[in-house]
Amino acid sequence: MSELLRMEHISKRFSRKFANKDVSLTVNHGEVLTLLGENGAGKSTLMNILIGLVKPTEGKIFLEGREVRIESPSQAVRLGIGMVHQHFMLVEAMTVFENIILGDKHAKGILIDRNARRREIEELSAKYGLDVQLDKRISEISVGEQQRTEILKALYHGADLLILDEPSAALTDIEVEGLFSIMRKLVSEGKSIIFISHKMREVLHISDRITVLRTGEVVGTVNRSETDGAKLSAMMMGRELAVSQYEKKDCTGKAAVAELSGVEYHKKQKHSGLDGISMTIRKGEIVGIAGVDGNGQTQLAQMITGVISPEAGSISLKEHKVSIFDPYDFIRNGVSHVPEDRNHQGLVGDMDVAENLILKNSRGDGFSYGKGTLLNKHAINDYADKMIKKYNIKCSSSAEKVRALSGGNQQKVVLARELESEPELLVATHPTRGLDIGASRFIHDQMIAARERGVGILLISADFDEVLEMSDRILVMFEGRFMGEYSGKNPPIEEISMAMTGK
Repeated sequence: MSELLRMEHISKRFSRKFANKDVSLTVNHGEVLTLLGENGAGKSTLMNILIGLVKPTEGKIFLEGREVRIESPSQAVRLGIGMVHQHFMLVEAMTVFENIILGDKHAKGILIDRNARRREIEELSAKYGLDVQLDKRISEISVGEQQRTEILKALYHGADLLILDEPSAALTDIEVEGLFSIMRKLVSEGKSIIFISHKMREVLHISDRITVLRTGEVVGTVNRSETDGAKLSAMMMGRELAVSQYEKKDCTGKAAVAELSGVEYHKKQKHSGLDGISMTIRKGEIVGIAGVDGNGQTQLAQMITGVISPEAGSISLKEHKVSIFDPYDFIRNGVSHVPEDRNHQGLVGDMDVAENLILKNSRGDGFSYGKGTLLNKHAINDYADKMIKKYNIKCSSSAEKVRALSGGNQQKVVLARELESEPELLVATHPTRGLDIGASRFIHDQMIAARERGVGILLISADFDEVLEMSDRILVMFEGRFMGEYSGKNPPIEEISMAMTGK
């Protein structure tokens, strides 16, 4: 294969710290090159250099053998480089068609031949299997369709090199398969893809070559056919990652920390309702919910944390029937929650690390004076420093704004706050979504430690491997109903997979 892109000796220094140091890589025509590395390894900075958002301190970039200087995203687009960010760059109030033609290359002044552009977009959509509804607003379409819109937009603007940043983070398994089909089609047509993902199974499934970054430097590039997950993990982390063999427990007979009986909620809405849900979570066990995302898991988490109330059935916490459905009352009853969207539901981005760590307990543990009208900053900062050390939160200080942290460190802040409240029940929803292997293992270890202390844990995850690895018991959810219950020890994977499809 001939070379499309070459980045030579790229370095980027912020003050005295290198985000990238002497990075060199190549991308060939018609291949998928994966960038693999832990959070903070330098992947985002390197891609921001490639699309013109960040200027390198040193190094050169070549396209088709010709040196180029990319000083803005618009210049990157003109050079045939397109990027689909993990958090989509779409205008929700506008239609799919309007988003695609923003900055139209064919526009003459303020005039655009909309019919001609529409035909061109429809042809591209059909060619690459990018099924979208052009006249729907972005706010009205699914996450998978939004992603296809981003890809179609990049192709419409002439991208020969497509950067996909964590493209499967918010997709269902079925949508991921659709994405991979699109990627294969693009590559077969001569397009090239830089794929960024933390999911080892996906990396090994879709890549041609894999370049591993660690602490801003290239560790090596390997062919997919010549490596495996253990070797790549060792390259990423600089050490062999211990094989996870968490002991599975049978907690039959132990006290229940939460019990749902015949719970119903909008049961006619198959993908956002609950239809006769009954389950028990016992002290010191992890109950995992397996299923394609969007089959009532979000509503189950909301129900068991007091955000919504059942239309029928009952919920008991510590064997006492709940009569008031309010998140604060559930917190007082020992329920902690790692929500599915840490940025919108778990953290206040403009507050600092210390403030986020005490959000649920600002009037307790000496964190305030009198009746809670004045905060004891000294006590809060001392506590935050202890939590930063205990949970290995990487930040400049407890005064750093939490939005400036990496995803893995943001999740550690959430986990520290929720576990340090000494809960009876922890509801963990997609706890490692978008995290690298090291951060995921840390989160899992903390959950196991909580289980050993007697905490009952409800694990809801769209990552089937995570459910299999962590759960003492597994319940399969489909269209708001439980399809079966299985032991976490030697679970029947094929039977569970069938149950996830409703069979």
